[in-house]
Amino acid sequence: MDSEEHVCPVCGQPVETVVKRHKTLGAWVPRWVPGPCHNPKCPAAAEHATRQEQQPEGSAAKKS
Repeated sequence: MDSEEHVCPVCGQPVETVVKRHKTLGAWVPRWVPGPCHNPKCPAAAEHATRQEQQPEGSAAKKS
């Protein structure tokens, strides 16, 4: 697990660490990556907000 703190590449403010996963040799392996920037003045935060607005609600939650 990383002990380093992630920062936004655009504004340099600290961001939360998010756990994503990828498949390696048939097993799901966790990968700690920087999360979205929540600074309202940062252009990266605006991009993240527009992507969330375009995604229909519940699309990630619904699985058959």
